[in-house]
Parts: sequence; structure tokens; C-alpha cells
Amino acid sequence: MFLCCIAFFLLTTWCPAECNPNPGHGDVVVDRYFIPKICARESKTGDYVRYHYNATFVDGKTFDSSHQRGDAKVGLLGEGRLIAGIDKGLQGMCVNERRKITIPPHLAYGSTGAGDTVPPDATLVFDIHLLDLWNKADLVVTKIITTPKDCKRSVMRTDFVRYHFNGTLLDGTVFDSSYTRKQTQDSLVGEGWLIKGMDEGLLGMCVGEIRNIIIPPFKAYGEKGSGTEIPSQATLVYNVLLVDIHNPKDNITIEDQVVPESCTRRSVAGDYMRYHYNGTFLNGLTFDTSYQRNSTYNTYIGMGYVIAGMDQALLGICIGERRRVIIPPHLAYGEQGAGNVIPPSAVVVFDIHVIDFHNPNDKVDIKVIHRPEGCNETTGENDLVRYHYNCTLVDGTPLFSSHDYDNLQDAVLGGDKVIDGLDEGLRGMCVGEKRIITVPPHLGHGERGATGVPSSAVLVFDIEMVSFEKGVPPGYLFVWLQDSPEDLFEALDINKNKEVPVEEFGEFIKLQVAEGKGRIKPGLTMEQVISDMFNNQDRNKDGVITAEELKLKVDEDKEREVARHEEL
Repeated sequence: MFLCCIAFFLLTTWCPAECNPNPGHGDVVVDRYFIPKICARESKTGDYVRYHYNATFVDGKTFDSSHQRGDAKVGLLGEGRLIAGIDKGLQGMCVNERRKITIPPHLAYGSTGAGDTVPPDATLVFDIHLLDLWNKADLVVTKIITTPKDCKRSVMRTDFVRYHFNGTLLDGTVFDSSYTRKQTQDSLVGEGWLIKGMDEGLLGMCVGEIRNIIIPPFKAYGEKGSGTEIPSQATLVYNVLLVDIHNPKDNITIEDQVVPESCTRRSVAGDYMRYHYNGTFLNGLTFDTSYQRNSTYNTYIGMGYVIAGMDQALLGICIGERRRVIIPPHLAYGEQGAGNVIPPSAVVVFDIHVIDFHNPNDKVDIKVIHRPEGCNETTGENDLVRYHYNCTLVDGTPLFSSHDYDNLQDAVLGGDKVIDGLDEGLRGMCVGEKRIITVPPHLGHGERGATGVPSSAVLVFDIEMVSFEKGVPPGYLFVWLQDSPEDLFEALDINKNKEVPVEEFGEFIKLQVAEGKGRIKPGLTMEQVISDMFNNQDRNKDGVITAEELKLKVDEDKEREVARHEEL
């Protein structure tokens, strides 16, 4: 430790360091034996300096050393607080420069010396390593290394930021790095959470920008320093990458909307939506995407099933719409983040494409595209219908088409052969009629979907009715279109032998159909119907039907109902 016992100095001429002159009588000799390639600033009067030193006599004997104490010396140049030779010898020095300063006695401790440490009239040699340099007039110095071309928002006071940094002292000594911790530094700006210099240095930064910020000690940790890493009166240098920015008062932001011209309906709370998304942070880093899974995200909206910001963003949206949604953390995953995927206090960005949505209360939507004139007969329950169709998702993605096959599609309405919504949409159609039928998933393939059909998908059918056959009630093979004969057995027994073989039975049924008095079940051949009906009536299986065996279907149903009540 230096003893500043000389109040006034004899001012002598000092030779610039570069010339390394031979010492004149009574002069300070400076040997700049290491000069850094980059010297941003040289020390001058009024500057504060922080340096390490070894102090020896001319014979090489050490009498003092800051290295041994592990504590660098801090001094003010040109204010008489250092011995005159040191004050002169430190002028014009660069950070990380090393120089040897030889000081004659009259510019050191003179004829009195310094206690038992420095004898009278001693020439002193100081080996100096300059670690730091600042001035009370210094400001926080910022230098932009890189900045994004499109900066829509920059840091302001009261904003919350997340950033990575490497922190060094002015001599390059690393004292901290967020990268080694693999976690950003998160803080409010301008609210006293950070040192003053960092508060200033972050202002105006854009996400993705890299800045070099130099902070003088009085705007950093000052005389106290910080722990063992940051010494007293240390200038700090930060290389900062801004990762994220938001304000606690922020709401969601919606950008880059692309709304289909054909939007006839917008989503409301309670709707069930299927959408694709890319999820990124503000710096563009992707954390999740539905496209890689080749599966939409499906959810009810406006009911708390997704993060609050997404719930809000999905309201009032059209099928087929695309939009970018920027969600602040208090409307996303908050201070806790989400596992190892989303860090605490992260702003999240979703690029959304709405595939479809529906409401659990939705009914089948039918739009008649073409209806022939003179349509007197339409399809109904139990009818066998034959039709062409194209089936797509709401966004137009094709799923199935009858045109891909040789035959028409056919179905008996009410026979559970097609999904409920399509069954409903096929009713009331004329031959030649064309319809667009939109079927919500609860009347389609539901949450499980089907082969080729995504779960919870709204389906769109483009239908053309080609033909249909009127049907019969369930359980019936033949129905009368006029009153049946008063004595049915007598009408069946053509040769009047009290027995009706299958040939007579078949001729009778064919005659009724040909004369328009009856109708067989569509989709079956006449032979199938005759065989099944005859076998039902030939109760003893002897190959003929007698009057005692013959019963109408309606009478059989009545007998079963009576029997059921008797059992009860």
C-alpha cells in the first residue's frame, strides 16, 4: 500500500511512453513492455484507474505487491492522491497495458522514506498492470453489434425483458454468463431490478439485437463490488442478446390476418375448433408445431381449455383464416413456463390456420344447388337411394368420391348404412337434385374419426341423386300399396287345393307388384323376397302354406305384443 506523504510535487518534464528514453536527471522512466493491440482509451488527469502492481527497489527486492494481497489498487490521477511518480507514470496508459515505472526518490518518498518499508532516498520500481479506467463524467456506452431489419418494438421503461449475456471486466476477465447457466436473465427495466447502467443500456433494444454495453463503476456495483467476482470500482462490459420483450400491461397482438372472402360464420365461445399452428418465441425459435405431427390441434374455445391468450385469439375467427398471434407470458405460460420447452416469462407466437370449427348444437346444413322442375316424389326413410358424391373437409381437402369407383353409392335411408348427418341430408331429394350437405362431427365420425377422416372433422358432401326406390318398413319384405284381398289365402290358392306351394306364392307376389298393388323391399331380388316370405309362412317346413299357417306381418306383430304384455 502506498503512503501518500508528499503534499506537493516538483513538476518535471515527462517523456511520452513510446520513446522509452534514457532517464534524465530526476526523471520518471517508463518502460511500456506490453501494449495491447486495441487501445480504446488512454488514462489522463481526472481519470480513475484500477491496477495491479509489484513494487521493488532497484536491486529487485520486493517491498509491496497488490498481487500478494489479491486486491487491486484504485487511484485518481492528477489530484495528488498518489505519489508523484506513480501519478506521472500512469498517464497515457491503456487497459491491459503493462509497464515498468522507475521513480527517483524526490518523486517517491524522498529523504524521509516511508517507515520501515521504504528507506530514505530510495529509487522505486513499479511493475504495473492496468485493469480498469473510468471518469466521473463517463456515460454508459452502447455499441450495436447486430440488429434485425424489421424491428417492430424496442425496450422501454417498465418493459419486461429476457436476455442472454456475457459479462466481463474491462480487462476481459469473465465474471458471469447466462449462457453457462443455460437460462436467460429476466427483469423489469427501469424499476430498480438491475444496476443503473444496464437499465440504461437495454433501452431501445430490439428482439434479436446484440449490443456491447460498457458501464462505469458508479452505474454498476461501485465501491462495494459484488461478491468475489466483481471487485470494487469495476467497469463492466456486457455483450447482450435480447431474446424477449413484453410489458405487463400488454394484451395479445394479432398480425398478418388472411381472411377468406367466403367467411359466413365466425367462431364463438363454446365452439369446437381444429387448427394447425407453428409455435415460436419472439426470436423465431420454434418450440412446437402441429404440422410435424400431421395432426390438427382440436379444442373447445372460450372455455379455458387452452392458455388464456389463445382462447382470446381464436374467438371471432373464420374457417380457413390465417393469423399470427403474439401472446405475453401473463396470458400464456406465466412465470413458471412449461417444462423444458417454454422458459419462464416467455412471449409466445402462434401462426394459426383454422381448418374448421363447429358447435355441439350445430345441425346438418343443407344447401340445394339444383332441384328439377316437376319433382313429385322425394326420398324418405327406408328408401333405397343411389347417388354420386364428393366428400371433402371444410378447407376443400378431398377425402372420398363415388366417381373413383365403377358403381354408384347406394344406401337404405334409416338403415344405419351411412353416418347420421348424411342420412338426414339425403332425405327429401328428387332424382336429379344436387345438394351440398355439411355434417358436424357429432353427426359424422365423431371424435375418433375414421379411416381417412380426421377426428372431430366437419365433412362436406357434394351430392347428386341419381335414382331411388321407395322402401318398406323395417322387418318387412313386402307392403301393400292398396287394400289387401279380403281372403288372402283364397287369393293365393290359385288351384283351390287348400295348399299354396312356392310357385303359386311367387306368381301371386309378382302379380301384385306388376299391377302396382304392392312393393317389395328395395335392394333385394324378387326371388330373394319370395323365398324369404314363403319360408316365413311355411311354419312346419313341409313345402306348402296352409290357411292355418298364413298370417300377415301386421297380425304377427300384434300377437307378439300381446304375448309380451302377458309375460309382463
